[in-house]
Amino acid sequence: MEKKPNNIDELLDTCDSLMLDMDGTLLDLAYDNYMWMEHIPAEYARQNGVSEDQARDHLYAVFKRLEGKLDWYCLDHWSDVLDLDVVALHREQSGRIGFLPGAREFLQTVADHHIRVLLVTNSHQHTLDIKAEVTGIVEYFDGIYTSHALGAAKEDQPFWHALQEKESFDPARTVFVDDNVAVLQSARDFGVEMLLHITRPDTQREARSHDEFTGIEGVGELT
Repeated sequence: MEKKPNNIDELLDTCDSLMLDMDGTLLDLAYDNYMWMEHIPAEYARQNGVSEDQARDHLYAVFKRLEGKLDWYCLDHWSDVLDLDVVALHREQSGRIGFLPGAREFLQTVADHHIRVLLVTNSHQHTLDIKAEVTGIVEYFDGIYTSHALGAAKEDQPFWHALQEKESFDPARTVFVDDNVAVLQSARDFGVEMLLHITRPDTQREARSHDEFTGIEGVGELT
């Protein structure tokens, strides 16, 4: 997408499908960052008798090795590796889950357009279930696709081929919105032409633009 759209009508006028990421695009990534950078390391430290600094140093290195891979997003994988009930830890902190500014209103407005709206997420099903319970986010979509259900992370081409088999979408008439640059690059490699980058996925952090893609701070800008 060569220029930033001014509003939803301009965004959707030339597309048949709108694909939206969840974490960092619609829901505040502050929850996920807190879970993986603070809460889970603190619990790991408590259970293993090490300092929180030691736990963070160890876990960040472990996380980094799998970043962008399917197991990185899998709560069951991390429960096994860390010997923690990661799903229960997520539920403990579910009060931190929330929409990004204007995102719910954006979804409500999109519902008035006659296009197919898809949730396309790397989120594990357990995480999706917890977030759906808190926010009701799944009610806004015509279809919901997780990387685990399709067998590959969004960063990898097999994900997009599997999604194409399910949806038969036209990449040239699809808008895809995500905060993850690697995912946007993968979508572009598959042929998706209309791409938007969310530059402030975490309300507790500053915006981060990227020269490759048209950026908006959040979908709320379009309402």
